[in-house]
Amino acid sequence: MNEHLDEILYPAIEPYDTGTLIAGEGNRIYYEQCGNPDGKPVVFLHGGPGAGASPWHRRFFDPERYRIILIDQRGCGRSTPHASDPHADLRHNTTWHLVADIELLRRNLGIAKWQVFGGSWGSALALAYTQAHPRAVSEIVLRGIFTLRRHELEWFYEGGAASIVPDLWEDFVAPIPILERSQMMQAYHRRLTDPDPEVHVPAAIAWSRWEAANLTLLPDPALIESMTEPRAAVAFARIENHYFLHGGWFDEGQLIAGVERIRHIPAVIVQGRYDLCTPAMTAWDLHRAWPEAEFTMVPDAAHAASEPGIAAALRAATDRFAADAHDGHDDAAVEDAHDEHDDVTGAVEGAGEASVAPDIDTTEPARESGAA
Repeated sequence: MNEHLDEILYPAIEPYDTGTLIAGEGNRIYYEQCGNPDGKPVVFLHGGPGAGASPWHRRFFDPERYRIILIDQRGCGRSTPHASDPHADLRHNTTWHLVADIELLRRNLGIAKWQVFGGSWGSALALAYTQAHPRAVSEIVLRGIFTLRRHELEWFYEGGAASIVPDLWEDFVAPIPILERSQMMQAYHRRLTDPDPEVHVPAAIAWSRWEAANLTLLPDPALIESMTEPRAAVAFARIENHYFLHGGWFDEGQLIAGVERIRHIPAVIVQGRYDLCTPAMTAWDLHRAWPEAEFTMVPDAAHAASEPGIAAALRAATDRFAADAHDGHDDAAVEDAHDEHDDVTGAVEGAGEASVAPDIDTTEPARESGAA
């Protein structure tokens, strides 16, 4: 990770607790807790989907004032089953399964309210979770806003960004025959779901390299190398492609339209001006819909949370919110929250399995365009 982060973020820490949430459909969700067990609860929602949480993600929060909770979402990181398995089944890996997993973990940990912190895909998941469970959220911190609208997906995966980085786009389309390039996400889907590693691994590496090469304002070779490690790349690419072909299981524009449900919640939006992956148009649309949220456009940054201006803005937000040092423990509020979504059930490792979401259509759609 970039050395400059040592001057911006908090020192590296280790978890005081790790565990497994039994979420249903055979899924076991890794989580960890760091910092102060009696501190203000915050949940970190990683990007991708499919990227997994990393140790440096703990460092956005003051470990003396925060109870820091990290999750590896379904199919990636230390959660199982892992999407890199040649026969991985993603039918039970959707936005609404993840929302249910997050809510289940909050209840199992006895937390009444927590701060929700998410960037990139994590911003979409944070908005979806908060709109589903507004009473469970004390504040929300968002970065690199992504809401999976059709034009957002087509910009990055169907050729829009090629006008800025034609050389990198050429590498991305290289594994795909010319006659299939009019629907790049569909073309990649056919390869990523092929059980033969000789087919799906090169496709996953190409997909992941395209994203990694565009995350930062200047190239970050170490980041590209880490994201193209084969096992991680396969899980990342498969899960991303699966979600994007379904438009995240959102109605078009749903997350921005849903701001009314969460307008009262203190919020910060941080966006890099030169973000190619999730261009500033989406953050600006969210800002216009939600003027009550503090909005920061970082002038010398692209997408990654590791870029200095973005990292500094995110730490400033969590420092300010830490002043409201409620420890999050409130049994009455936790019990009351059950009124919102009574179908969210499950357990921590050892207590048995349960279903976490209603039936959702996860069959791959046939589309004129590869974007949803």
